[in-house]
Amino acid sequence: MRRALESVVAKGGGKAAFIEGYRIGGKTGTAQKVEDGHYLVGNYIMSFMAVVPSNDPKAVLYLAIDNPKHTALLSSYTTTPIARRILLDIIDALDIPKQKDELEKDLEWTDKITYKVPNVVGLSVEEAKKKLSNFTIKYTGTGSTVKSQSPEAGVKLEENGTVRLLVE
Repeated sequence: MRRALESVVAKGGGKAAFIEGYRIGGKTGTAQKVEDGHYLVGNYIMSFMAVVPSNDPKAVLYLAIDNPKHTALLSSYTTTPIARRILLDIIDALDIPKQKDELEKDLEWTDKITYKVPNVVGLSVEEAKKKLSNFTIKYTGTGSTVKSQSPEAGVKLEENGTVRLLVE
């Protein structure tokens, strides 16, 4: 069940609540309100429930918005961006560490493409250039061998982001 909730955040309607490096599970909800036994027209409760981290819960968040105005009638557009901001505060307040095994987010057309930075320490400058073809490279020093890199290997960086290499 926890993995199913993670897939809602990584691949489904909860993508706006996705936070890189954290296993967040969630479920959106849209409920039409009832009065005197009849559904009210255009009157909804939008909700989102989240758990962080989903594999070892430290916090549960439930967010509900009663009859939101001037928005798409989908909880995925209404509640999840707000929930993400609250989840970031929860992660910070509880000092929840990053994890490496969260589900990969399915990208939407507005998402920026990211790549994991490969380890190029010890490689020649030419070999490093080939491995870092998705990034902009800035060099410090002179020489033909990479002595250190920033950011370190494994960090995700936007396409054309800058990788700094110290060469000797």
